Parts: sequence; structure tokens; C-alpha cells
Amino acid sequence: MPVKDAFSSVVPNFEQVEPMHPSRRRFVRALLGGSLLASVVSFLYPVFRYVVPPKTVDLGGDTVNAAKADELKPNSAKIFRFGSRPGLLVRTADGEYRALSATCTHLSCTVQYKSDVHQVWCACHNGYYDLTGRNISGPPPRPLEAYEVHVRGDEVVVSRKQGA
Repeated sequence: MPVKDAFSSVVPNFEQVEPMHPSRRRFVRALLGGSLLASVVSFLYPVFRYVVPPKTVDLGGDTVNAAKADELKPNSAKIFRFGSRPGLLVRTADGEYRALSATCTHLSCTVQYKSDVHQVWCACHNGYYDLTGRNISGPPPRPLEAYEVHVRGDEVVVSRKQGA
């Protein structure tokens, strides 16, 4: 039995069925290839955004009154506003004031002072900084920006370091 007769009994009007044109094949291949490419990009983009830290924009001023002189006890800290970004004012166990940017250099989480270890800690990925802002462990790629601190009367004034 010829092939034509075999398919004629199963598929009515077999002779009238048109074969798939090459343009249709190209369209289906392009559609499948595009969806595969979109899937790969959708998986890789979050990985890329995680590995490359976001750029930060600073719209802040140069000086701010961060606290009253008697507000912080030794070995404590306070988050304050430094322009559009948070800052961290730390009073060490010796009574010395230190001020740092409170924005982690890894993924811009807000850091906090851990009084038990006398270090600045980022809770997002367990990164640690010392009190000069230097990154000492975890994923942060750069140190925190350090600010100058002056006690003027009963105010603690924080300003950007000159030449920075």
C-alpha cells in the first residue's frame, strides 16, 4: 500500500494538507529562542544586581546638629539624619564621639552599633565595620564614610571631612 493511501484513510483530505512553510518554522524558532533568551536574562539579572552594589546619590548638606552633648551615654549610638541619608553617631566607652555614614556599602542597608563588640554591624548580610568605618568582615566592598565630630556648647555637630 502506498504511503499516500495509508494517510488518506487516517487524515481526510491528505492531499490538501499543506506542509509547514519555512517562514512558519523560522517564526516558531524565533519565538522559542526569544523565550529561552528571556528566561536566561530573568535568571541572571537578579544575580547581577546582587553582585554589583547600587550607586548612591547624596543630596545632603555639609553640617548637621546630630545630638545634644548629654544625650548619648558612653558605649552607645544614635542614628541621625545627614541630608537625605542616615548617619550613625557613636560615643565610645572612653567618651569620644565618632560619626559615620549609616548606609552599608554593600546593598545600602542601614547599619547599627553593637555595644557588646564595639563595632558597627550590618544586619542584611552580617557585615562588620570598626569605629573608623573600615570594613573588617562580611560582604561590604568599601569602608563607611567617616565624618568629623565637634562638640559646640551642648550640641554635637557632625560635618563632612574637609577635602573628602
